[in-house]
Amino acid sequence: MIPENNPLIIDIGLHWVAVVVYVIATVANTYGLIFGKQRFEKAAYRLVLAGFIVHGIALVYRWVTSGHGPYIDKHEILSTHAWTTLTLFLISCRFFQRIKPISIIIFPAVFLMIAIGLFCDPAVKKLPPTLNSIWLVLHVTFYKISVGTLIIALAFSIFYILKSRKQGLWLAKLPEIQVMDLLAFRFAGFSFTFWAIAMLSGSIWAYESWGRFWGWDPVETWSLITWVLFGIYLHLRRFFGWQGEKAAYFYIFCFLVSMLALYATPIMDSSIHSEYFK
Repeated sequence: MIPENNPLIIDIGLHWVAVVVYVIATVANTYGLIFGKQRFEKAAYRLVLAGFIVHGIALVYRWVTSGHGPYIDKHEILSTHAWTTLTLFLISCRFFQRIKPISIIIFPAVFLMIAIGLFCDPAVKKLPPTLNSIWLVLHVTFYKISVGTLIIALAFSIFYILKSRKQGLWLAKLPEIQVMDLLAFRFAGFSFTFWAIAMLSGSIWAYESWGRFWGWDPVETWSLITWVLFGIYLHLRRFFGWQGEKAAYFYIFCFLVSMLALYATPIMDSSIHSEYFK
């Protein structure tokens, strides 16, 4: 029975269970990859699936008890970003088994996002009237998909640099560097598209809530800057032949800017978006 006096107990407990399971899975997966122990890798994915289910239950519980989607505060946003990233990675693995070694970055990123969110104030907050819109749901959903693919592309970019400079048993399990370079490009393009859709749906939501499509809010401005930077990255690759380490390093720079846009600008007092990230 859910304790009415403290609905956070189950929410926080389930999230911590997911974090612990993800951490154990990360250790097993890393050991299996580096030392070539396949049974540890297989066990890690079973654990990740268990953590994924617990994590999903925690998000549904949060949604039901709060009365709104998990996209209002740091805890909810980071948790859903983690869940979406893992979802996209597991789906991608179904189609291309050889990308599994990038889990050495994906799995830690997932449990770190949840843990950081738990150390923020996890108290359930009421939904402000301006946030009660289907366009907001679409807005944040598309951003979450974009963030998940950004992280996957980041892993490919990092491992491209590592594999081009050194050799190792677990690095040999990764696709050829040309394939990783191409996958980083494609995942970045996927993210670029969904980032654009997120901004468009956000502008419709802004018009519905405040009577204007664009107001040069800090979050809006940095979101546009991020989108333009990724557009430059894709343009340089497609039309100017950028590839390899040069492209990988530029992508990493773009990724850092995207993290600034997502997690730093919303806390500015001058931002109307500060309501959802307090």
